[in-house]
Amino acid sequence: MASVDETPVSTESHVQTNQRWPQTLVIVGLGLIGGSVALAARRFTGVRQVFGVDVNTEELEVARSLGVIDQGFSSFPDLAHHVDARDVDLIVLAVPVLAMVKVLAQVAQHRGPSTVVTDVGSCKAVLRDAAVDALGSMPPWLVPGHPIAGAERSGVRAAKADLFCQHKVIVTPTAETDPQAVDQVSAFWASMDAEVLSMALERHDQVLAQTSHLPHLLAFSLVDTLARQDERCEIFRYAAGGFRDFTRIAASDPTMWRDIFLANRSATLDALDQFLEGVYRVREAVATGDGDAMMTTFTRAKSARDYFTALLNKTAYQPMNKQDLVFITTPGGRVQGRARVPGDKSISHRSIMLGALANGTTHIQGFLEGEDALATLQTFRDLGVQIEGPNAGRVTVHGVGINGLKAPSKPLYLGNSGTSMRLLAGLLSAQPFDCELTGDTSLSKRPMGRVAEPLRLMGAQLETAEDGRPPLKLKGGTPLKGMHYDLPMASAQVKSCLLLAGLWAEGETSVTEPAPTRDHTERMLQGFGYQVSREGSTVRLQGGGQLEACDIDIPADISSATFFMVAAAITPGSDLVLEHVGVNPTRDGVIHILRLMGADLTLSNETVVGGEPVADIRVRYTPMKGVDIPLDQVPLAIDEFPALFVAAACAQGVTRLRGAEELRVKESDRIQVMAEGLQALGVACTVYEDGIDIVGTSEVTGAVFTQGCVHSHEDHRIAMSFAVAGLRAQGAIKIEDCANVATSFPGFVELATHLGLKLEAKLD
Repeated sequence: MASVDETPVSTESHVQTNQRWPQTLVIVGLGLIGGSVALAARRFTGVRQVFGVDVNTEELEVARSLGVIDQGFSSFPDLAHHVDARDVDLIVLAVPVLAMVKVLAQVAQHRGPSTVVTDVGSCKAVLRDAAVDALGSMPPWLVPGHPIAGAERSGVRAAKADLFCQHKVIVTPTAETDPQAVDQVSAFWASMDAEVLSMALERHDQVLAQTSHLPHLLAFSLVDTLARQDERCEIFRYAAGGFRDFTRIAASDPTMWRDIFLANRSATLDALDQFLEGVYRVREAVATGDGDAMMTTFTRAKSARDYFTALLNKTAYQPMNKQDLVFITTPGGRVQGRARVPGDKSISHRSIMLGALANGTTHIQGFLEGEDALATLQTFRDLGVQIEGPNAGRVTVHGVGINGLKAPSKPLYLGNSGTSMRLLAGLLSAQPFDCELTGDTSLSKRPMGRVAEPLRLMGAQLETAEDGRPPLKLKGGTPLKGMHYDLPMASAQVKSCLLLAGLWAEGETSVTEPAPTRDHTERMLQGFGYQVSREGSTVRLQGGGQLEACDIDIPADISSATFFMVAAAITPGSDLVLEHVGVNPTRDGVIHILRLMGADLTLSNETVVGGEPVADIRVRYTPMKGVDIPLDQVPLAIDEFPALFVAAACAQGVTRLRGAEELRVKESDRIQVMAEGLQALGVACTVYEDGIDIVGTSEVTGAVFTQGCVHSHEDHRIAMSFAVAGLRAQGAIKIEDCANVATSFPGFVELATHLGLKLEAKLD
């Protein structure tokens, strides 16, 4: 995930219109980075001439002999004497940070009127200060930049043309910087296959002090500490891979790092002080034998390291729009066997939330290790809760009590999880500290006014972005008052948000819903010993109570099971059993709708686990018919409709849905997006504001869908639904933008292929 103040720079149009920019490039400082910039420019930008400037004449000769530069000069005035400054498009400063004042003065004196200048230094404040010292102010033609790339070897011989490919480059323009110059520099880096981000100059130095400068400082210090011991030979002889990996960066250029630490002294000291505080806490825990404190630190660190690794690998819990993952279906196949799909996402969210607020330790099994649920888990770690796992669906939450949450050190990032954001809005609006809730590009488009407005009626102070969109900023320390609220729409998330806020509110909080919605929050509150009552369509609770830890067995998610229920129902020869599926009566609309359509669907082994009804579901193929979906079943199947639309296309006759306007404000406008995909695959349908009519097939066993390409619009349920459609397609279906499937169903492709679907996931 990008830092909250990182902004991706759009460079596509500039790359297209400036394909021959720069034509003449000057590199000042021919080390690893400067030499790599020259080689990359030659390979990727079509630059015509590359000149080098370096006081080391030997490096100049090596660079020229290796083809890194066309011609070299020992000083900038020497370059200016031989090259017309008006012909120079771009100058890249790759000199030590402490040499910037002298270099900038020379550049300003000899640059051409349209020449743009950028740098590659890891400290930006020192560049700004050097510009002010040399020139009196920050010039508009100077674009501070920093490629996050490097290698253990230094010097121009180590230069690589692909050094910046798939690496970040941060530009840090100031208020004085010419926007056109920023665009040109951004396009230059983007042409080298780098990811260009924009960040405030001061923030850049803070972030780099923590993530780059401090680790180098610690690596140098550790190796030096051991090297000064008498038995250092024995120590180094028995050091294993962990020591090698941790200290690898101590092989970097000492002179360069001396200059960096001096240049970024203040931010480095701040980062070092924070680190030392953490070391002292761990030392105290070791000294006193405080295993719980050590476990809290180590678990939080492991989680953060796993998250960091996932970001680097672009695999999990991150803004998924950066992944070009597609599904490709192949015609044929049938669905057979037995399987248990991942745990219920709604219950997984709530188990972490209530377990964190309970007194004592909560043991969870069946936890969904998908992106959305992991976002909730990570959030409570950031709020000071010790959580062990997840490990094969098992999680242990060491509750801190109803008033034990701690202020987070940064905005809480929730990925794509609207459930997390809406429920946390209620829970966190009552805390004594300020906090901010953010999400990825998809979540940032989704409406939050539906929870913000009633929370404000309870006394909460929170701000949203334009049109009630994220991020949400919550002001702490505001007492809440219980109230009654009539939901304007059937929404379990809004209901749960208000009930969670009501835990801290003075008096009673009650919510009346216009139609039944999932009641996992009420059931789980009661499981944690909190009194909740229901009268008809109204649920109520009193604030000021306590929650007591319990054990939770999360059933398989009926929403995830739906894709395979539909797959078996539409495919001749299929016979499938899905085990231990949650069949909560506020979630079982898909079962009733499929049965109404004529599906051969039976339940067995029905029981209740932790207050939640579960059963095994068997589905065998039989031809189905189109139906008018009953209005009372719509809120009970709201998340399952994308898959049900596929079932409707495979049923004989017309299926009509009304009263489902809620589908338009999910991860995507699911009515419109599904209609566009169905039409692209040859299925006739008519869209209404609150529903859709789908004209089903007249074929009992033949193909229903044509081959084609559909777009999921970053919506996991859309992607999985069209993957199921591949079972009854004439040819291959390509489904674009499928990375968000990991938010709700990790391992979907593997399970689908195991059960008989012909499905492949690949990077586009």
